[in-house]
This record gives sequence, structure tokens and C-alpha cells, in this order.
Amino acid sequence: MKIGVVSDSHKKTKLLQSALDILKNDGAQFLVHAGDIVLEESLQMLEDTGIAYQAVFGNNDFNLLSLAGRYNIANEPHYFKIDNLSVKLMHYPYYLNGDSDLVVFGHTHYFEAENKNSTLYINPGEICARKKPVSEFALIEKKDDTWNVFHYEKDMLKENSKYICKKVQI
Repeated sequence: MKIGVVSDSHKKTKLLQSALDILKNDGAQFLVHAGDIVLEESLQMLEDTGIAYQAVFGNNDFNLLSLAGRYNIANEPHYFKIDNLSVKLMHYPYYLNGDSDLVVFGHTHYFEAENKNSTLYINPGEICARKKPVSEFALIEKKDDTWNVFHYEKDMLKENSKYICKKVQI
């Protein structure tokens, strides 16, 4: 199972769309957005991929609360299953314990990936390139008992730069 993971897109819809296009092209079978979506347009972009997805509200998503019934967006921490994989999704990194196979969080705007006691903890970093001049996201793959993590990043200071994908050792 390949899972595309994004967070903190804020108002950067073009960057989010690029990330979603890449994830779809690279075989993502499920998408996760760890909050700070900000715009309904971004939720619609997730919907328009045709890929199953789940999102959570971030601290900048109060204007989206009324859309919970229309899109797959929930309060944190949100627990759900992808096939046989238990997932905990949140924006704030407040509930970082190993009560799921996969723990996804955002908010810090920095990429992190750690496999601890058979739980993968991942923060895909920021799509918006607000805290640093890098737009980033991740693709994770669960194969048997192994996690493969791919980190995509784009240097926003370089003109015409493209996303580069690197496999992360965890």
C-alpha cells in the first residue's frame, strides 16, 4: 500500500496540486493531509484526485469546520484504517504514542520519519514553503513488515526547480 502524505499547504494551491499530481503518478493509493489546509479549494483538489483520502483540521482551518460533512476531514486525533493498517492522523504533534501502525502529524513544517517499535511516525514537512524555502511531502509504502519512505522536496529559491525524491533510511 502506497500512501501520499502532505501537510501545511496553507494557501499554496499550485504547490499542493503539483504534489498531488506527483503522488498520483507515483502510485499513491491513499492520501493523507495533516492539516492547515486553509482553503476549500484544497479539499476539493484532494477530492478531485479520485484517490481515497483523509484529512484533519489544523490550527488555521477554523473556516473549514462546516465542511466536515462534505469532505473527509475530521478533528484530531483521528483514528482510521487503510486496509489492515491502523492510522492515527493529527495536526499538532501532541499524541505521539505507538497506539497505531502509522502516526501522521504536521504543524512543525519540518520533515521527520522514525520507525519505533513497529510504528512509523511521519511529518511530511510543509507544502507551503513558509518556514524555509523548501516545499516538501512524502510517499510511504508498507511492504510486509517494512516501511519505505520517500521524501520529495523542491528548492523554491532555484528558478524552474522540480521536486526531487529521495528514499529515506529509517
